[in-house]
Amino acid sequence: MPETATPTAPAGTPVTAVLSAAVTALGGQQRDGQVEMASEVADAMRDGRHLLVQAGTGTGKSLGYLVPAMLHDKRVVVATATLALQHQLVERDLPRLVEAVKDVPGVDTSYAVLKGRSNYACLHRIRAGVPDDQGALVDMPVGSMAEKVLELRAWAEEETEDGGTGERDNAPRHTDREWRQVSVNHRECLGAAKCPFGQECFAELAREKAQRSHLIVTNHSLLAIDAIEDVPMIPDYDTVVIDEAHELTARVTQAATDELSVSDIERAARRASRWTESAAGDPAGDLEDAAAQLAEAFEATPPGRIDHVSTQLADALVLVRDAARGVLSAFPRESGGEGEGDAGRTQAKGMVQEVFVNAERMAAGSQADVLWLGEARDRFPARLHVAPLQVWGPMRDKLLTDKTVVFTSATLMLGGEFGAVATSLGLKPTERVGSQIATTDDETALPWKGIDVGSPFDYGQQSILYVARHLPQPGRDGLGPAQLDEICDLVDAADGRTLGLFSSRRAAETAAEAVRARLPHLTTLAQGDAQLPELANQFVEDPHTCLFGTLSLWQGLDVPGDTCQLVIIDRIPFPRPDDPLMSARQKAADQAGGNGFMQVAATHAALLLAQGAGRLIRTTTDRGIVAVLDPRLETARYGRFLKASLPPMWSTTDPGLVRQALKRLGQS
Repeated sequence: MPETATPTAPAGTPVTAVLSAAVTALGGQQRDGQVEMASEVADAMRDGRHLLVQAGTGTGKSLGYLVPAMLHDKRVVVATATLALQHQLVERDLPRLVEAVKDVPGVDTSYAVLKGRSNYACLHRIRAGVPDDQGALVDMPVGSMAEKVLELRAWAEEETEDGGTGERDNAPRHTDREWRQVSVNHRECLGAAKCPFGQECFAELAREKAQRSHLIVTNHSLLAIDAIEDVPMIPDYDTVVIDEAHELTARVTQAATDELSVSDIERAARRASRWTESAAGDPAGDLEDAAAQLAEAFEATPPGRIDHVSTQLADALVLVRDAARGVLSAFPRESGGEGEGDAGRTQAKGMVQEVFVNAERMAAGSQADVLWLGEARDRFPARLHVAPLQVWGPMRDKLLTDKTVVFTSATLMLGGEFGAVATSLGLKPTERVGSQIATTDDETALPWKGIDVGSPFDYGQQSILYVARHLPQPGRDGLGPAQLDEICDLVDAADGRTLGLFSSRRAAETAAEAVRARLPHLTTLAQGDAQLPELANQFVEDPHTCLFGTLSLWQGLDVPGDTCQLVIIDRIPFPRPDDPLMSARQKAADQAGGNGFMQVAATHAALLLAQGAGRLIRTTTDRGIVAVLDPRLETARYGRFLKASLPPMWSTTDPGLVRQALKRLGQS
């Protein structure tokens, strides 16, 4: 692999000295854990050794890896899971870090942001129009979204004039459907060479800037596509830092998941018909016929995981695959004539190509994949999904073998150990540096180190873990009267100030209704009442407020201070028993001689529990209680593993003590 030519910081440049200057520039306070992290990351980058760093909230882990990355002598990629962290890095941390190290000789302070193509406005689509269902270009969408699309087009032109990035995050507020009118995915793109606006293209300019930069900030999905799916998206790099690493396997799985519906195929056939009508036979019509065969197979297939593909479904998938291949072959070759560089043609062919690739993968019946049929609901048709059974193998073979990887998160130790997360990422417990059974003479071994740099918070003094042991075990019918009574009593004692994390939307809404009825003097918000940022703002502004929601509140919501003094978790967040992918992974672990429940279900629950509990303490002055209404955390054998994955809070099962503590917190 060619090395990236970037200037080298002088030998002996102390990471800690630069870190100190950066912390001062940011107006922060240097912490022991941050210093330890920066030193360990620098050593890992220098030695080419993988590193797992658990760094609690408030440690300042962003600078803990950005400083050594900036001082490293080869290009470094930083991959995040959330847009919020990416925005923080680019808008706050990196500019101030650059200012802090500008006088260090030999340091390349250049950096760039790189996202998938659909995250940038497409000037060709904006200026030439959007293909309609027959592939012809139309000038303007119709209906209520026309005004918003005009606003997005005007914004994109302003970005071009002002040298902006054209990124979706900077655009005026819009919906997914509206954004699709001004963007393209990688299959729909004409390519810089054929596009008349290639020299101005936002996506191409972002790639060119990345090519010139020492540090590249991207996301987990793009990293997965580049490193694991073998689609080159990122310029050559030496090392990657993966922040929010507890989410990586889910993001890699998501990036490697494909789906197919009858309507997808029919739409692709209609788009292609304009370009293939002169071909022998009727290839587009054959593809529509294949879609009809697949529709019949869907009707005969029960929703859920498909362990044994029926002959009818297998034959229909082969028919779709072969028909899509026939349509692709029928597209006229580009030779500079009509259709050359035509957006409608490119999009039509891209749609058929996607149908072909997905049908081919599904028809292959690989043991490495999980296949399931999603149930049709309302306006959404039934869809066939395919996802990798596991991702640790590809991650090990295609990322960890070629690059140095630093994984960091506030949640990497489950049950008090790194083993579960390390294994899911593609590292073996026997390869851990210092392990008594470490492999030393295996050339294929990938040495790694795991460190916990701690947290600036004193969880034992700042927080209480309350497990409502007296409650009945959660049932399938959602929240019962006992749980609702407990929720209302806790919220009343806290006088609002409550974040409720629920296992389902129905449970969150049921709890919200009960609290509104019994405690009308408080403001109770439920996810879905408004957009999440608006709900979060309301929650912060009025302390006598409760916010109840589901998964998107478990991770990423940051509400420090008196706003949140009580976090309620209704039940241990095990995956649903009918979750096709999780159940397949659990079954595979059992068949391999392992404990599928502990390796898959309990690990999944431990990660989410730790993330949910982490919403409570966000600063050194925060105080509060995490209340888990599921007695299994105390009574079940696996409860010890789950509790060991949580911050070291003081623990109790006494409801009276907890209510008194909440009232004292409110009074103070």
